[in-house]
Amino acid sequence: MSGGVDSSACAKLLKSQGNICIGATMLLHSGGDAKCSGLKDAKDAKRVCDLLEMPHHVSDFSSYFEEFVIDNFIKSYENGATPNPCIECNCHLKFDKLFDMAAELGCDFVATGHYAKVEYDEKYGRCVLKKGKNEKKDQSYVLYRISRENLQKTLFPLGDFDTKDEVRALLGDIDLDISRKKDSQDICFVPDGDYAKFIENYTKKTYPVGDFVTKDGKFLGKHKGIIRYTIGQRKGLGLALPHSMYVCQKKLDKNEVVIGENEDLFSRELWASEVNLTAIDSIDEPIRVRAKVRYNQSEKDAWARMENGLLHVIFDEGQRAICKGQSVVLYDGDTVLGGGIISKTELE
Repeated sequence: MSGGVDSSACAKLLKSQGNICIGATMLLHSGGDAKCSGLKDAKDAKRVCDLLEMPHHVSDFSSYFEEFVIDNFIKSYENGATPNPCIECNCHLKFDKLFDMAAELGCDFVATGHYAKVEYDEKYGRCVLKKGKNEKKDQSYVLYRISRENLQKTLFPLGDFDTKDEVRALLGDIDLDISRKKDSQDICFVPDGDYAKFIENYTKKTYPVGDFVTKDGKFLGKHKGIIRYTIGQRKGLGLALPHSMYVCQKKLDKNEVVIGENEDLFSRELWASEVNLTAIDSIDEPIRVRAKVRYNQSEKDAWARMENGLLHVIFDEGQRAICKGQSVVLYDGDTVLGGGIISKTELE
């Protein structure tokens, strides 16, 4: 329980259905203002648990968060990728370490306020992860790395809700400000959105300036450190350009950021590592799928298969600004087949 609307509504709904519930809050941030914010949220979670007459447990997982989320976040940027820390947090903490905590407390299931569903599917003969009913709120993309074993012990009570207003209404008779809390938008440990400043402050490093160049190597100006740029970026380049141009590639060996036209951003093929398949056991032969390469995107038609341990995806049409470090997630209708971390695109 994070002390927010969704996890509080989830707890109230489960309790009202006659379940024996225990509230669990994970302190994830280490040091500074972030830690203080985590403690405040834990207090909000405890208030909800007290009103619902539920026990409440708090555990400090900040060391794991630092290892699996923050360190990965920094290394990804340093290696020219654009990570999704929410996926790493779900994989290693909320749907891994939290299950250890649940087992110690004698719980049969772990429930969260994510907008997704877990259902038994006759087609696949197992429990599968499915998209939430509310397409705009669906979070299945960031949950695809849940293991098959833990998926069977996971509950998403909010998966069938149409709107956030309906979820807030669940808390209407609780005398708390929780129901009026705003949704969090930023990465929790970088609340001001300045990723580069966070990385520099955290690592105590200064990342060297380098060259902006065109595809054919023409010098355009100096960049302020390669961690400050991501594929598809247009704003904040500090260049006087004749028209809108975009970051198309980052050459780490030369410390160069390649600038190009919008059409230079489109590619059809990608390869992904750290593959997790849940609904299916393998993809030995090419299969038709719907796939997406970022959270705020609709799925697109593609072919997918496993090759030498990597997931190879070929889209029917070019996709804009595919970024290393993001995830490609495969769907069959509303069912998540699996996915992986993008390690290469055809533009490289």
